[in-house]
Amino acid sequence: MIVTLIVICEVAFWVLLAAGLALRYWAKKPRASVAVLLCEPLLEVVLLVVTAIDLKNGAAPDWKHGLAAVYIGYSIALGHYTIQWVDVRVAHRFAGGPPPSTPKYGAARAIHEWKLAARWILAALIAMGLLQAAIWYVGGAGATESLTQWQQRMLFLIGLNVLIALSYTVFPKKAPTLTTNKG
Repeated sequence: MIVTLIVICEVAFWVLLAAGLALRYWAKKPRASVAVLLCEPLLEVVLLVVTAIDLKNGAAPDWKHGLAAVYIGYSIALGHYTIQWVDVRVAHRFAGGPPPSTPKYGAARAIHEWKLAARWILAALIAMGLLQAAIWYVGGAGATESLTQWQQRMLFLIGLNVLIALSYTVFPKKAPTLTTNKG
């Protein structure tokens, strides 16, 4: 049931996003767009409550409960960023907005990567906190190894994001040099 709910929440996220952007750019109703987009966090609340109820009703904590925590962490830390990322592209493509600008070279790219890494780290920390809360909630009587394994995966995710951002800092991509042919 939890996996089905995660899938439903993910589909609902994209449906609400599409509806919100359609209201903003095609229907020219920015206030209605904001109202629809503000419904996005309710998806995570529903998932959190259903997961807690499932555990309270005696379900053995397993990978599904861990996945729910990870999904909620991602949505909290990166949901707004994802909405902005899509919004800029839709505005450019369909509403004459400026083109998306992601730095490609040098220090600007390194800073961008560190900001992105910080979002992923926050997502992992939120997931780890929710996983720890689930471990405490279940208590010593429940088998919580699968939740602990998810916490270890989140530590790996943190390390991976730090390495990626560090690589852009230590080995910055240089802008191509323009050469002129004098012939």
